Amino acid sequence: MLDKIFSPFERLIDPFKPREDYEPPNKLLAYVWYYVSQVKWAFFALLVYGFINALVEATVFSYVGQLVDVLTNYDAEGDKSAGWQVLIAEHGPTLLWMLFVVTLLRVFVVTAGALIEEQVIVPGFFVLMRWQSHKHVVGQSLSFFQNDLAGRISQKVFQSGMATGDMMISLLQVIWYVVIYAFTTAGLLFALDLQLGLAIVVWIVLFVFIAWFFVPKVREHARITAERGAVLTGHMVDAYSNIQTVKLHGIEAGDLNVLEALKLTRKAAIQFTRVLTLMRVSLAVVNSIFLSLVAWLSIDIWLSGNSTLGSVAFVMALVLRLHLLSQRLMSNLNGFFRNVGVTQNTMGMVAKPHDIIDASDSKPFEFKGGEVVFNNVSFHYDKEEGIVDDLSFRVKAGERIGLVGPSGAGKTTLVHLLMRFFDPEKGEIIIDGQPIMSVQQDSLRACFSLVQQDTQLFHASVYENIAYGDAHANMEKVEHAARIANAHEFITDLHDAEGNKGYEARVGERGVKLSGGQRQRIAIARAFYRDAPILVLDEATSQLDSAVEEVIQENLETLMDNKTVFIIAHRLSTIAGLDRIIVLDKGKIIEEGNHEQLVTLDGIYADLWRKQSRTTEDTIYI
Repeated sequence: MLDKIFSPFERLIDPFKPREDYEPPNKLLAYVWYYVSQVKWAFFALLVYGFINALVEATVFSYVGQLVDVLTNYDAEGDKSAGWQVLIAEHGPTLLWMLFVVTLLRVFVVTAGALIEEQVIVPGFFVLMRWQSHKHVVGQSLSFFQNDLAGRISQKVFQSGMATGDMMISLLQVIWYVVIYAFTTAGLLFALDLQLGLAIVVWIVLFVFIAWFFVPKVREHARITAERGAVLTGHMVDAYSNIQTVKLHGIEAGDLNVLEALKLTRKAAIQFTRVLTLMRVSLAVVNSIFLSLVAWLSIDIWLSGNSTLGSVAFVMALVLRLHLLSQRLMSNLNGFFRNVGVTQNTMGMVAKPHDIIDASDSKPFEFKGGEVVFNNVSFHYDKEEGIVDDLSFRVKAGERIGLVGPSGAGKTTLVHLLMRFFDPEKGEIIIDGQPIMSVQQDSLRACFSLVQQDTQLFHASVYENIAYGDAHANMEKVEHAARIANAHEFITDLHDAEGNKGYEARVGERGVKLSGGQRQRIAIARAFYRDAPILVLDEATSQLDSAVEEVIQENLETLMDNKTVFIIAHRLSTIAGLDRIIVLDKGKIIEEGNHEQLVTLDGIYADLWRKQSRTTEDTIYI
């Protein structure tokens, strides 16, 4: 029943409707309009509702005075003993109209407003803005995420919809409503008496002055408080994500960043609340003075015989309501400008342009075999010394390449550049005759499978982790990938706190419920499942014991068939059988060839090979 009533309204906004560009402007009004304009009819409906609701409310309060006058005259004429019959006979149409407005029209208007806000805007606009903010942020470069706290980013994306949505609701439903009510009240009192009307106008002017004085301060403090809160959340998420390290070094040590962020957040909150308290006290003083003044004026007018008792009741009811609404308005102005501050704070991150963008004339990448060419490529991570420095080499389609070198030599950076996680500062990378900066990023990366030493798993089921990115996954294919990654046996023994077992068991954030070797095998299973034509293995078997690695290596040989392969490994036995090995140091190629050629060359690779061979021979297994 409820579904039939509410669903038509809840379906009016499709928050997931795709658009060509998800990057919003970086100016506040333009930023807000970018999202609001997509559903402007809903906010226009809220604007109309606020106007009508204010008129209806003011009208309802005018009925207080009319009703007092009707009953006073009715009692004075001695008709009170006649009961309802004479009262209805003399004032029936007036009373019936009042009843209609109070019991039907007012309920209809409030219901319409509730449906617009709660069933259309909250589940529609809020989610639309969060989804589109996420779509833009997730397209940022790796450096964007490496330079910030994940918790801070996620909080800003989440609060983007709520802050802007609440800001618009406050503006159109509350602030607009109170403004209309205030001017309607002034008009009604001007019609009753010039002095009362002037008193209300002065009251409104003083209220506007208080708002004008305090609102900029509220907005700035709101922005600072929102930023401090986002940083605090980021440090909390950082601590929880690294809880093992926190516990190892002691809770007190782990609390240092959170404590410092919390102190800064408290300091910002104290400065903010001082402004709010001063604003509320100022408003209370002005309201108290003008409530007393209007009461005195209305009684004085009645004593002089220029108004009825009903008029006094009407004036007092109207201004008491205005007093309450002015407090509500100031409270909502606080909320409104808090949300303005949060929106500004969020906008600074959400509206940041992408570092890596598709060219306006980019086309989908066409895989034609997997030939890779680096032409004078340089990339420094904004450092003076090179991480990848004027690097040039060619990889034939289907060739299997090993990358070797000390930490910081540029091995991982090289493959990150290949997948366009970063753009070179100089030079170009060409795959199958297509400069990668001239093709669409998603279509390019669809041709890659990647397994890293730092295995990235989601807090989801094993099944979802292996089949990640495939909306039409099936268990048979997932299980096959797990078997050839030597993961099926341990997966079937898994269970989680919710009672899920096997492939449905959740692995915890970043796979914390699994051992390092288990995480790596699931990542390898994901690569088997994806079966992309270019394979990148970055220390993909470093956390596996020798027996498991040997089994998987045999299957990896099958996975590498007819693929262009890049393997980064410190364990040289892993790459000894590859077609070519490139030795890097400080972003430059210092040796190149197959295993036999490099051993014969008797350079850095040969020296590393001898050391590892000697270590292996001298190892005693217990």
